[in-house]
Amino acid sequence: MGETDVEQVTLALLDAANDKDSEVQAQVRKSMLTLGNEQPDRVLAMCQDYLLKHPKLVVSHRVVILQTIELIVGSRIDAISYPRIKSIISLASDEMTRSKEVVPNWQQAASNILVAVGNKHINDIMEEILSKFQPGVLPHFFVVQTLAKLSDSNVYGMVPFLNAILGTMLPMLSLTKQDNMKWVFSYALCHFSDSILEYLANLDKAPDPTVRQDTFSSEINAAFDILFNNWLQSRESKLRLTVAEAVGSMCHLMASDKLEEQIPKLIPAILSLFKKNNEHYIISKSLCHILDASVNMGSRLLETQLDSLLFALHQQVSTSVDYSNPPTVKNHNEVLRCFSLLANAFPDRLVMFVLQRLENSNERSRFGSLAVLRHLINSSTSMMESKKLLILASIRQPMADHSNKVKKRVVQVISAMAHHGYLELDGGELLVRFLVQHCALPNTSQRGQKPADPEEVTNEALRMMCDNTFHLLTTTVGRLADVLWPKLLNYLIPPQYSNATTPLCKSLIVLGNKKKDNKEPTFIIDFSEEVNLPSPQTLMIKLLVNAAFPFNSRGHGAPSLSLLQLLSVNIHHNTEAVWDKEIPPLLTVLEESTAESLDKKSWDENLLKLLSKTLVAVDNDKWVCQFGAEATSYLSTYNNALEEKSFLYQCIGVTLQQSFNKEFVKKQLQEILLTARHSDAVEREGVALGIGLCANSHLEGTLAKLDEFGKSDVFKKSPSIFNLLKDRNDVEVEKVKSTLILCYGQVAVNAPPEKILNCIDQDILRCISKHFKTKDLTMKLSLIQSVGLVAKAISECVKKRSYVFSRKQELIAVIQDFIKAEPADALRTPVRHLVMSTCANLMPLDPALSENESFDLLKVCVHGVLSLPPETHTPEKTTKEEEILDPKKRKALYKDTFSSLHELLSSALAKDPTPDSLQSVFKHVECWLTSPQDHERARAISATAHMLTHYLDSMTVKNMVSFHNLGAMLGRLSPRCSDLHLAVRTAAIDCIYILLSIQLRYEGFALDYKDEAVEGLLPLKTQLENPDHSVLYKTCSELTKVMSKRLPQQQMSTLVFMLFEGLVDSQTNCCRASSVILNTLLKNRGGGLQEMVPEMLEVLHVQLQSITEEQVRVAVGQTVLIMASQHLQTVVNALINQPLPYDSWTSEMWMALGADPIVANQIIEIVMEKLAVMAPYVDKKESMIRGTTTKMATNKPLAMTCGLKELLLNGQSQEPALSKFPQLFSCLIVRLAASVGVSAPRDNTTKRTATVHVAGVAADALSILLARAQLDEVLKRLDEDKAWDAIKEQNTHITGVTLLARAMAKHAGPRLPTIVECLCPSLNNIYECQRITVTSFFSELLNHHVATELMFIDVLMNNMMERISDPSCTVRMLAVRGLGNIAVGSPEKVNKYAKELLAAMSSGMEEKDDPGKLITLEAMSGLSKVLLYLDKKNVQLLVVYIFMKIKPFLESENDEIRCASIHLMGKLSKFGSGEPVFKDQIHNVLVSLLLHLVDPNPHVVKACKYAMRVCAPMVGSEQITAMFQNHLYEDKSLHYGEFINDLTKYLIQDFPGMLNFYHISVLQFFKSNWSEVRAGAAMFIGFLLGNLSEEHYSHLNMGIITKGLVMLLQDPDPVVRVKAAEAMGHFH
Repeated sequence: MGETDVEQVTLALLDAANDKDSEVQAQVRKSMLTLGNEQPDRVLAMCQDYLLKHPKLVVSHRVVILQTIELIVGSRIDAISYPRIKSIISLASDEMTRSKEVVPNWQQAASNILVAVGNKHINDIMEEILSKFQPGVLPHFFVVQTLAKLSDSNVYGMVPFLNAILGTMLPMLSLTKQDNMKWVFSYALCHFSDSILEYLANLDKAPDPTVRQDTFSSEINAAFDILFNNWLQSRESKLRLTVAEAVGSMCHLMASDKLEEQIPKLIPAILSLFKKNNEHYIISKSLCHILDASVNMGSRLLETQLDSLLFALHQQVSTSVDYSNPPTVKNHNEVLRCFSLLANAFPDRLVMFVLQRLENSNERSRFGSLAVLRHLINSSTSMMESKKLLILASIRQPMADHSNKVKKRVVQVISAMAHHGYLELDGGELLVRFLVQHCALPNTSQRGQKPADPEEVTNEALRMMCDNTFHLLTTTVGRLADVLWPKLLNYLIPPQYSNATTPLCKSLIVLGNKKKDNKEPTFIIDFSEEVNLPSPQTLMIKLLVNAAFPFNSRGHGAPSLSLLQLLSVNIHHNTEAVWDKEIPPLLTVLEESTAESLDKKSWDENLLKLLSKTLVAVDNDKWVCQFGAEATSYLSTYNNALEEKSFLYQCIGVTLQQSFNKEFVKKQLQEILLTARHSDAVEREGVALGIGLCANSHLEGTLAKLDEFGKSDVFKKSPSIFNLLKDRNDVEVEKVKSTLILCYGQVAVNAPPEKILNCIDQDILRCISKHFKTKDLTMKLSLIQSVGLVAKAISECVKKRSYVFSRKQELIAVIQDFIKAEPADALRTPVRHLVMSTCANLMPLDPALSENESFDLLKVCVHGVLSLPPETHTPEKTTKEEEILDPKKRKALYKDTFSSLHELLSSALAKDPTPDSLQSVFKHVECWLTSPQDHERARAISATAHMLTHYLDSMTVKNMVSFHNLGAMLGRLSPRCSDLHLAVRTAAIDCIYILLSIQLRYEGFALDYKDEAVEGLLPLKTQLENPDHSVLYKTCSELTKVMSKRLPQQQMSTLVFMLFEGLVDSQTNCCRASSVILNTLLKNRGGGLQEMVPEMLEVLHVQLQSITEEQVRVAVGQTVLIMASQHLQTVVNALINQPLPYDSWTSEMWMALGADPIVANQIIEIVMEKLAVMAPYVDKKESMIRGTTTKMATNKPLAMTCGLKELLLNGQSQEPALSKFPQLFSCLIVRLAASVGVSAPRDNTTKRTATVHVAGVAADALSILLARAQLDEVLKRLDEDKAWDAIKEQNTHITGVTLLARAMAKHAGPRLPTIVECLCPSLNNIYECQRITVTSFFSELLNHHVATELMFIDVLMNNMMERISDPSCTVRMLAVRGLGNIAVGSPEKVNKYAKELLAAMSSGMEEKDDPGKLITLEAMSGLSKVLLYLDKKNVQLLVVYIFMKIKPFLESENDEIRCASIHLMGKLSKFGSGEPVFKDQIHNVLVSLLLHLVDPNPHVVKACKYAMRVCAPMVGSEQITAMFQNHLYEDKSLHYGEFINDLTKYLIQDFPGMLNFYHISVLQFFKSNWSEVRAGAAMFIGFLLGNLSEEHYSHLNMGIITKGLVMLLQDPDPVVRVKAAEAMGHFH
């Protein structure tokens, strides 16, 4: 390669070095570096020349070139000639100092070159630099900076010069006036000092080991004086910091006496900088150096500065650390390092200072003190040993701080102290308590809200930190085990630590298990010796109550149970076996549950069973009594947690059950009743539950105690007695009475059944009935509950013995009045729920209620519940006392109220489950089923479902009774299956299912009999979840079929007339459902209603006058059609003349016509005949001015198409549709062809376009025809391909027809011969649109072998040949496409038509009247397909001719043509193997194909890969053939750069004689329209040059290449510029 070429390229790169695109800049620099690495001297020389010839080059451009020089020097320093080094040094020095002003980027780049050269040629560099560093003259800024950087990069080379440099520099310091020069001298002195220190630290590696510290002392001392005394006082903060940094580094080199002398001035001066500067890291670092030097030399004056030092350092360490800002973190660490240095020298004073500062209540001050303390505890262990007790005492003050930020740091200090043995000392317990207190912190922050102060420590964050610390201490600090076990048990009991229960239990479990596993004696706790520990009974109580509310206090249930199991032998030696068996299953339940999913009632019962089993296992009445006494005394601790207190009452009840000491039981009952806070409902309930449980073992004693309490002075409002209630003077007597009443109810339900009946009247009802007239709500609720519990208890007993409850009516009347007194517009209290629940329990008891009593009760209750406002309705306060319930409580109250109503209705049926009884209850609910309010209908249907379920479960069929109300009930319920409310719909299905199941029982079928039709109702519920009307009505129809199958004939009329009523339901959905059910019913069972028809029509006529819903009117019309189907013929002509578009009524009528195959057949024939002869559209002028016309459909053919479509929708039309399928299919596809792009006719009266999609109607009719012909696979394929959408629109119609033909060929082959025969005449139609559609259809049929199989290929081919000369361009294109398709559909026929095919394709490629080149494209595509199967003899003579025709298309701007031409070239390859002329043609286009591998169109890329792979064997190189065949797969990605790099190697090796042709071909693509191809061409040339050996350069015209690449380096596309620059990197 000639030097001029390299120089031209280098010059071009130098010109482009300042390209505006950063990637181009980077590549230019990379290529320059590549060239520079290969020919460093020449490239460096050019860089130098360029800079010298362009003295006015912009700075940024100069900088890039200088940076390039630096890179070349840095990587090839050894290969650069010495003269060049000298000239580079000279250039860099000149560039660096040419401008006296500081120009940072430019001069820095030049300085960097000198530093890079200095790594090897330090002496030459120093010679040059020192020439510009003369005594008495201030040097250039960058001269000094370069010296500083050299001392960093070449320590061993520079230190020997430093003495002389310092000697020259010292006088300059006093001459320096400008801040920037002072800064650079300070910067240099800092780096010189650091280099000297590094040199001295590694003397064994140094070239001159005789260098000593004092060698530099005098110069450093002198420099120190100037920097410290003069420059440190500068106003410029950046300078002050650099001076401070230099002074810090210089201290280590100063003479000891000099440093000692300076300390009293130096330290205050450095400390003062903290106030003057915001960047403290440099100051702290400098101070650290000074302190290190001072401590190392044993300074005596340092102590005099200690106070000010500690003060300043403390201020620094108290500054907040921003961990996202590294300098603040570094500063904090340097300050702590300073404290460590001082601690080693003055331990006592330092510790005293820090501890005194802890007393300061300032938050920041404490932060700092705690940080230092933690650092000292961790880093200065031996020094701190003697000060542990002092530190323990002093930490108390920050522990009392209210700030969470301070507490966070206290926790960190405690963690450090724990690891170093502080917690074992006296006072260590306080630290443990502190951690526990903060594990118990409540939540503060609201989710989603960001704190105003980013440093804020929330309670949650602090609590988590304490949790983690506890875990860490118990798992990693072994010696703490005896400190924490068992003392942590103390903290489980006090309520203030409840939120810490979870971490405490977990820690105790870890500690206990370690001790247990290691069989340590300390695992067994001696509660008598351990001070302050709670008793075993109290521990058990606390953990059991915790377990009852497992998800409270951060999920303390499971840890509490696990700890209880671990402590078993410590609680009582008999509990271990019980707990090891019972507790693990409970823990499993908790693991599988959440707070929402846990069945609380069942969980509480299991825990009470565990307690009961435990007390039995203990088998020690004294222990049990103590447990009961402690549990009772522990009640008050739960005054703020009443749910927990309620559970504890139950625990006490179970305990008293297990006690044999009657006096103890009596005493505890007295204690409970007197100390209870009766004003709270939860506590009243808890007391009653506890006393009820006690009554199970002590009935007489409990009743006696309740009676005694009832008669006591408590109820006389006597002050003296009220004092017994322990400060409960404000308790109302009514609340105490309420507790007492509840207690009686619980006693009744818990007492032994064999004893309770004798006590009901005398002991229980006698005591509660005297309160019946109360107006107090609390007492009302208690009375209702208690009566209900009594009724429940009696119900249990009467199962074993008869009992007449004489006071039943009295009790029902009393509580019925309670419900009447409730406000109708709101649900605020549980009165309704409790009254109905109680009445449900009372109703089954003897004596039975009269009919009127039962009616009144049900009426009051049903109305009182179903009329309530919706659950989401928030009632307004009516009085001050009333509280509005929160949504959760309201939801629960509503749920309970509805459950009670269902219970009551079931109870009303229970005594006499007969149809009459069912009707008497149902009539209360029936009117609510048609309420306009959703919530009322939903409640009514739900109540009906529950009632019917109960009826079915409890009915007994003793003799054949008629279920006479079945029809009426079905008629009322079945329309609700399409209710707008989902819950109503699904419940309605349930009701109908149950009604039919009841009917089956009455018909004599067994209870377990499953009727197939009735069972089919249940799956319909899932269909009803879809609110789509059509789904609902279909479901209703299916439902009706089941009903009509099971309904007795005598009940049909009742059901039909009830459905007529449903047609005017308040909900249109249900009107529609009624009509659907009616129609289905009449179709299935209408024959039996012949004599009822007149009356039915009359009723329908009346109902129609009230029906406004169109769909219901249509459905009613369908009802009439079903009843009068014999009159179909009379309406056909009228239907054709109906205005378009047809309304639903007309459409339904058309559909009905399809029910009779004979009529349908006649209509189809008429329509086909008329469509064949009538004009499909007329051309109408849009306006007189424009002169444009639009196609407007003619009315009658359109109306017939619409009618035909509706007719075919009827399933019964299948037979006539099948018999006429080929003719009808052909008729509709031709009709469709004439409908695309045609607008609907205008309405003459309104002059508006009717909303009919003309093509859509024809397409729909065709789609329905295919369905009728059972061509499901065809339809499925068309739907998948979205063919119907395509076929209707003008711009996608051909695609749609093609998809239709494809589907027919694949799935309806046998039908095609007749269809083709029917369609052939249409190819000569005058309408172009019809010829296009049929040609498109035939074209696609040729794509499938079915044309040959069924022997209609000749017909198709002849038609296609004829269409080649059609006047329509589109028809000709489709004909060419069809001819090409024969290669796919019937390849064995290709050679038969070889001559015609080649002629047609050749003429297609030469088509002149082809504006979009679509015919050309089809011709090439078709020829590609045909060539696969043509014999060589038919093609061989034409190969080169075809190749020549293709070649111009390779660079076509049309992507598809480019792709097709390349593909066709690949197909031609099989005819050219062994032909030298074909090989030449391949080489002619090889470069084009290679470059189009990066074509912007992915299809072109794939075509190139294919063509090159199949042509590979003809290239004439085994290696290239292997490359093409291994790497060029269409779906595999290609690393283009690597591929072209390897390929150029083989081209050079195998075709050296063609290199000239190749590179000339590539250069032509430098002007390609596609930037990707231009970039690829640059790469090609680059790799070609890179892989070329010297002897081959003669084949290439380097001048043209250079010129081309230089041109590309100025390309508008940065990617091209990058590749051009990369290619230039290969010029070496």
